Amino acid sequence: MDAAKQIENLRKELNRHNYNYYVLNAPEISDRDFDMMMKELEKLEHEHPELDDPYSPTHRVGSDINKAFEQHVHQRPMLSLGNTYSIAEVDDFLHRTRESLMGEEFSIVGEMKFDGTSISLTYRDGRLVRAVTRGDGERGDIVTDNVMTIKSVPLQLNGSGWPQEFEIRGEIVLPWKAFDRLNAEREFNEEPLFANPRNAAAGTLKQLSSAVVARRGLDCTLYQLAGDDLPYDSHWENLQKAREWGFKISNEMRICRSIAQVDEFIAHWDEARSRLPFPTDGVVVKVNRYADRRALGSTAKAPRWAVAYKFKAEQALTELLSVDFQVGRTGAVTPVANLAPVQLAGTTVKRATLHNAEQIAQLDIRLGDRVYVEKGGEIIPKITGVDFAQRKADSRPFEYITVCPVCGTPLVRYEGEAKYYCPNQNHCEPQILGRIIHFIRRKAMDIDGLGEETVELLYRNGLVHDAADLYDLRAGQITSLPRMGEKSAENIMESIRRSKLVPFPRVLFALGIRFVGETTAKYLASHFGSMDAVMRATREELVEAEEVGPKVADGILDYFADEGNRTLIERLRRAGLKFEAEAPRLRSDALTGKSFVISGKFSTHSRDELKELIELHGGRNLAAVSANVDYIVAGENMGPAKLKKAEKLGIPILTEKEFLALIADDEPAAATFAAAEPETPAQPTQGALF
Repeated sequence: MDAAKQIENLRKELNRHNYNYYVLNAPEISDRDFDMMMKELEKLEHEHPELDDPYSPTHRVGSDINKAFEQHVHQRPMLSLGNTYSIAEVDDFLHRTRESLMGEEFSIVGEMKFDGTSISLTYRDGRLVRAVTRGDGERGDIVTDNVMTIKSVPLQLNGSGWPQEFEIRGEIVLPWKAFDRLNAEREFNEEPLFANPRNAAAGTLKQLSSAVVARRGLDCTLYQLAGDDLPYDSHWENLQKAREWGFKISNEMRICRSIAQVDEFIAHWDEARSRLPFPTDGVVVKVNRYADRRALGSTAKAPRWAVAYKFKAEQALTELLSVDFQVGRTGAVTPVANLAPVQLAGTTVKRATLHNAEQIAQLDIRLGDRVYVEKGGEIIPKITGVDFAQRKADSRPFEYITVCPVCGTPLVRYEGEAKYYCPNQNHCEPQILGRIIHFIRRKAMDIDGLGEETVELLYRNGLVHDAADLYDLRAGQITSLPRMGEKSAENIMESIRRSKLVPFPRVLFALGIRFVGETTAKYLASHFGSMDAVMRATREELVEAEEVGPKVADGILDYFADEGNRTLIERLRRAGLKFEAEAPRLRSDALTGKSFVISGKFSTHSRDELKELIELHGGRNLAAVSANVDYIVAGENMGPAKLKKAEKLGIPILTEKEFLALIADDEPAAATFAAAEPETPAQPTQGALF
């Protein structure tokens, strides 16, 4: 292949992987493989300068910009760091630095390379005024509201002596415990798992709802100050000062004054990283003194005064003993590999996910193979390859199951999905038990005293076959079970009675509709107001709700199209569960009898805020444009189909300002929102979020 074709192919592949990583947060290859491809392209372009292209991936840093957020141009570009996987290359960097500084003494700061998403925080007069993602290095997304939910980020600085305005940069990460909790919840709900904490952190920071961000448990460690009036001319001293101001600064940093000390620092953390409570994928070494940094300068992409050493993923070789197939509450079948026990990243690994039939076929995994196991994101065991040299001569290709391992029903595969499903939802035991267990969870109906074992006892004794059966239980039936006394039975019955007070959004979540998680259920409840409205909604109307895309909409439609599910809903209705959202306390009747459709993006309010204002003043929100709509409140990027239909029906179209004028005589919009929320103290108090 000629050089021009090689370069073209590499650029296409790197651009695709850049998009997957920075925009979709769904990488297909490892960082190491990406870096190797980039180095190959850089080498070819250097050898063939006539083929240079300003739009080559080598001339850009990458982008994670989301058009749903307002962008901000960085005062100082957020450059990437050069990566290496070799300690020898780190030593070469240190030798080059010494030569460039003409042999002058210099020190190095060794730091952890956090595996999260980069952030830039701007403080003015000691208060946080702006948080911006790295974006493409030149500009990023303003995510201030989301960052304000991170408790390790100070909103107002301590002490004194900070510049009037300065920038501090760092990394937003999802600690291991929070990552485990998040993925456990997603696994239970049969939602796609995050591959690693980095993707989870990046995805969380781009959530449109700050409430979702607050629940995820993000953390933030800062590692770089920028500004014109910093207290010291050294990186180390400024970070120690920043620690006094209230910033979370890494305790794992070290001053190094020789190549040997740098090598020792890297070697230590290559082994000790598994004990850290947060994800890290390497070590960064930086020249300490700013005067030295200015002398060294930067390339268009990266500073010459720093380099990142990236750890190799821990890998182990072990035998694949067998494969189990687990059936979830939605019928999804997941293959799980049983392995000969092996030590990996400080833990004993006996099982690993195989994801789906496609992955098994792609890797050509066979029973009895010696397989390579890694911890994806340092925590999720996964099989990454096969040692074909050790494959037994009589091995046979793996045959994926065609029927449910529990009930024997032929498996199906839905369009666009890699997993196989058991469609026998009403007679397949793990699906039945899974739905009931989901129903009683704390975030759903919160039926205390009923654990998985008790649910299994109730089911196998013929007392409970679905969630509605719980409301037909009698105390005497519970006491007839093993290890169940009168007190336990009374507590369970009381908890079942209390569950009838659970608000409608949680009831909707408790149903276990495919793809409808806790957050989506809240948006659906808010948008439609009642179970009946959700059940009647068309696909077009469903996708109008926040957090509801075509895939989620189809899951909802499929659920309510099932006669068994509709019967369950009616039985739960008769049991007394709340099927309507509670009406908000009205601030006025200015919009009573009027129906509105909100469309587009607005400058001073979110769509949810405008909808709340409509309801607070007696109005009604509708999902779709029809003759029943009195007004359209239109912002930027209103859908052309909606606009055309509104004009055809003669529906008045209001700007945000015109809408606010409708309620101005009763109460200003800002005051309305203040009254709808608990009073916020003027100054943050200890332990407060804001």
